[in-house]
Amino acid sequence: MTRFDARFKAGFLMATAMACAIGMVPSSAVARPDTPPVTMPALFPTPALVTLTPDTITLGKAVVLVAAPGTDPETVALVRRTLTAAGVDRIATAQRLPATLDRPHIVLGTSDTAVVRDALTRSNAVADTQAEGYTLASIATGTGSLVTLAGHDADGLFHAAQTLRQLTQRRQFPTLVIRDHPAMPIRGTIEGFYGKPWSMDDRAKHLDFLARVKANTYIYSPKDDPYARDRWREAYPAATLTALGTLVARAKQNHVTFVYAISPGPSVCFSDPADRQALMRKFDALRGIGVRSFYVALDDIEYTKWNCERDKAAFGPSGAAAAGVAQAQLLNAVQADLVARHDAASALIMVPTEYYDAKESPYKAALRRHLDPRVIVQWTGTDVVPPAISIPDAKAATKAFGRKTLLWDNYPVNDYASSAGRLLMAPYARREAGLSGELSGIVSNPMNQEVPSRVAVMGLNAFAWNDKDYDADRTWQAAARDLGDGDDRVTAALLTFFDTQHLAPTFGSQPWQEQAPRLKATLDAVRDGIASGDAAARDRAIVDLTRTADAITTAPDIIRAGVADPGFAAQARPWLTAMQMWGRALQLTAAGLAAANTGSGTAPRFFADARRLAAEAAAIPSIPGATRFDGPVKIADGVLDRFVADAPTLIAVSPSPAP
Repeated sequence: MTRFDARFKAGFLMATAMACAIGMVPSSAVARPDTPPVTMPALFPTPALVTLTPDTITLGKAVVLVAAPGTDPETVALVRRTLTAAGVDRIATAQRLPATLDRPHIVLGTSDTAVVRDALTRSNAVADTQAEGYTLASIATGTGSLVTLAGHDADGLFHAAQTLRQLTQRRQFPTLVIRDHPAMPIRGTIEGFYGKPWSMDDRAKHLDFLARVKANTYIYSPKDDPYARDRWREAYPAATLTALGTLVARAKQNHVTFVYAISPGPSVCFSDPADRQALMRKFDALRGIGVRSFYVALDDIEYTKWNCERDKAAFGPSGAAAAGVAQAQLLNAVQADLVARHDAASALIMVPTEYYDAKESPYKAALRRHLDPRVIVQWTGTDVVPPAISIPDAKAATKAFGRKTLLWDNYPVNDYASSAGRLLMAPYARREAGLSGELSGIVSNPMNQEVPSRVAVMGLNAFAWNDKDYDADRTWQAAARDLGDGDDRVTAALLTFFDTQHLAPTFGSQPWQEQAPRLKATLDAVRDGIASGDAAARDRAIVDLTRTADAITTAPDIIRAGVADPGFAAQARPWLTAMQMWGRALQLTAAGLAAANTGSGTAPRFFADARRLAAEAAAIPSIPGATRFDGPVKIADGVLDRFVADAPTLIAVSPSPAP
């Protein structure tokens, strides 16, 4: 620090102290040498705009809650739970703010209400004006403080409450102004996989999770629900309909739109009024339990032949173009019915038979010409499981379908052959920033395992909320922290596990995300250290390998004991078992290398035991019936197994002396 800097700082502190003494600024705003700096909080999804100010707020044991008239009870309940979790014991209520704040006050409501406008003015903040947007402003005022949650609408206010939940995880959180809104209007999950569907409990927990990550859409479309596909004309059993109704109510509480999808394609007769009425009856039954958003799936069907002779008479010989015309006619009728029963903003969602790539075709041309422009069309990208999606890809899809598409992202779904034995837990990546300008939204097709799916789904929703500021690796770590309930040790163990499940296959021969990049970097460094010819480097490499092996071995027990949702450990059970066994094999491998490094004749025994454990670990089966394709579970395959196999060749082993 220069002498000028020192004189300036001393003068600034003296002037500030004098200003406090005469009441010009609150004493809480004074910068003190022993006061830690105010830092930007980690928030996921990343807000659109955050302005940080140099002060902090501690809620303490008592706050006053001011909820504007008409505030959604679920949002008020969420704020109350958040305050209680932050250590607040007493929550008083009021209808307006006092002239002077002598304690923490929390104001929440939509920005058109008087009390919220007053709070925003006091906070020198302005309301966000976009759908699902919100402003969260916090200020410290002498002995009091004010936190304002101003939603542009009820959904935006609920999102603001989720941001408050994250802020209050710190004992002191900064004064700031957040103006935030989603980049994409549709964000969430489509339960659209083959194989064992999620349980109703899985779905309920997933809806709670979607709320936490500011998603707004859940599409019910399990391929193995017979009443939605093979027996779509038949009514649901009363018990199933009641259970679905409970989910619909849960979704509403979480500000998530429950979309019901039906898949009539394998047997529908497009021109038959009876089939059209059967479709409408099914939707009417779902309306009876509160569903207001609907979807018709026409994927994975044969569209070059008719299901009935009547369609041949109505649309001519079968073929791709005729199929497009027939599908459009049915979908247009459903769209018109939605508008008539609900409102003009109602939009049917559909997935076409040609749901991947954006190449021009007779089918796409027919849909483009005949399909009601209000119908939302889904598209899976450049392939069924695309390795990447770019802005030009999305522009091509817009041109092909005549509207911005809703991306059905087949990640992390694991219902296809090349994903057998895998959990797909790499970061959500290789989707280009700026796609929000070319898509109407993104939904993830998750795994049969609901809780492990949250790792990728959190990334997808963070990208859909703010694609331009999305950081794949930081969000991946945040997903681990969320599953680890904020515990550093559990978070680290989960990241170690995620790395062993990093490979993301495609329908081709090459994966779009590599396997175990962190572990591979470590093992490559071990190889290099041993190969260097330097004794100290060799010793360090073996120590590093032992440390890594210990981390892999202990991670499963740490996860089982500490993961926030026990469903994770249950659904990942064989993978955790196999991981622990592979970790022990790597510990034995490290012991073998250490023995070889000192010339000990025990090295072959260590290596043999490692090979035996590795073989046992590689044979552990996945949970029978849990996924469409069963098979032995994969743990860092191509990385861990290769190193265990190669290790005996890295250091020449002295032959054991003859007995």
